[in-house]
Amino acid sequence: MDRAAPLSGIPRRLRLATAIGALLVLLGTYLVSTTNRADAAPGRAGADFGANAIRVAEFPADCTYSHRLPDDPIVFPGLPGASHMHSFFGSTVTNAKTTLPDLVNSPTTCNPRVDVSSYWVPTLYRDNVAVEPAIATFYYLGEGVRADVVANTQPFPLGLRLVAGNAKATGPNDSIARWSCLHAGHVPPSKDFVNCPSGTMLESYLDFPQCWNGRDLDSPDHKSHLAYPVNQACPSTHPVHVPKLRQVLRYPVTGDPSRFRLASGPGYTMHGDFFNAWPVAELARRVQDCIRPVIKCGHDGRPI
Repeated sequence: MDRAAPLSGIPRRLRLATAIGALLVLLGTYLVSTTNRADAAPGRAGADFGANAIRVAEFPADCTYSHRLPDDPIVFPGLPGASHMHSFFGSTVTNAKTTLPDLVNSPTTCNPRVDVSSYWVPTLYRDNVAVEPAIATFYYLGEGVRADVVANTQPFPLGLRLVAGNAKATGPNDSIARWSCLHAGHVPPSKDFVNCPSGTMLESYLDFPQCWNGRDLDSPDHKSHLAYPVNQACPSTHPVHVPKLRQVLRYPVTGDPSRFRLASGPGYTMHGDFFNAWPVAELARRVQDCIRPVIKCGHDGRPI
């Protein structure tokens, strides 16, 4: 019995070693899980999202068509019918008398639903029949400036009102609009309407300025409180870098461009209006998590 006694301790030692191993496995699993949760947590710096992040500073809002009115609460506030016809996206209540509180409490056609901003453009007509975009996407981007400028991007201030493009353009040289064809890259883009082949769609691209003067929510011409970058940086007169808003509209029409017109005139008169009503904290989170660290985010403001 005495000689067998040392052997009887072996199972106990094996059981102890097995238990310790199991604890180590559990601890390792916990540490990995905790790290993954931390990487996915909102508000984390972009580098924490991991190596799989798509390095494009972007988050989108897809906003379907809401309604048409000859109103413009930025250019002609309080004057119903004073404008050419506009097609509205986002907030469903926008009219000539719209104010910020109206937008903040309104329904929206946007995905994400937290975006209750209002966006509007001159209505497109084909053979004098109104045509609305099948797809309207408003991209919030960090591009066209140096990396250090992108890293210091600030959110749009609540209530910012802004117009981009030139409704009074007399020719292509007066325009910043761009027209092209979806899935037809062989058709050269133009500042006026283009002839898109059957099976494609007519596209409109318009970039808003991204350098704010840091003071004004609007200006007499509804443009000069923001400016476009110069040499990949914001000018000293407009030192605050905000996201570049890119308006992308895809219309279900093709063919002869002479059959098209905008409510404002030829294709080169394309312009866009933006009245910001994003919730302050939500827009700030997206700028922090997507734009500054250069990460491509989806509609929910999370990395794709």
